[in-house]
Amino acid sequence: MEPRRCIDTDTIWTKIQTIAEKSNGFVKTSDIEAAGISRPMLKKYVDMGKLDPVRKGLYTLTDEFTDEFALLQAQSAKIIYSYGTALFFWGMSDKTPNILDITLPRGTNISRLRRDNPNLRCHYVQTEVYDLGITETKSPQGGMVKLYDRERCICDVIRDKDQIELQLFTQAIKDYFKTNPNNRKLLKYGKIFGIEDKIRTYMEVL
Repeated sequence: MEPRRCIDTDTIWTKIQTIAEKSNGFVKTSDIEAAGISRPMLKKYVDMGKLDPVRKGLYTLTDEFTDEFALLQAQSAKIIYSYGTALFFWGMSDKTPNILDITLPRGTNISRLRRDNPNLRCHYVQTEVYDLGITETKSPQGGMVKLYDRERCICDVIRDKDQIELQLFTQAIKDYFKTNPNNRKLLKYGKIFGIEDKIRTYMEVL
């Protein structure tokens, strides 16, 4: 009969903490299993009050504040904050986003997420332009989130001007051109989207 193996719970908990640190404070069941930690052990930490289940297959450390913006992206790595939401993060909009604008590759299915989050406004784009301008910043709640850079945001609102609130559009354009605009990058993006001439017009006026 083989001797009973002793489980080093301190080492396991350290692994879980490391996973959380690398994942914006979140722990996924798939990450736990990949680290060689069993589901019963995961349940044990939930029962002990050290882990909080926030969504199916997703947990946070009990003593950590949950950033709602980061939580949404933890459920789908393809979600990128864009339009009014990204403009708010960049300080280019004074309007607190009650509706969260997100961009995804065309064909992405997040139906369950949309059911759980009715305040989502989804923008679907071709894969070729989905990656253009993706960067990271801290959300208003302190977590790191992925969003489009300022130049991509400007291109998006110019492309969809007829669907953008006038106040949001005007503030975004004015704020961008008065705060260290990267005209070279903006024109590069504009060429990709076929709106280079429109961008040059705004550059001349502002």
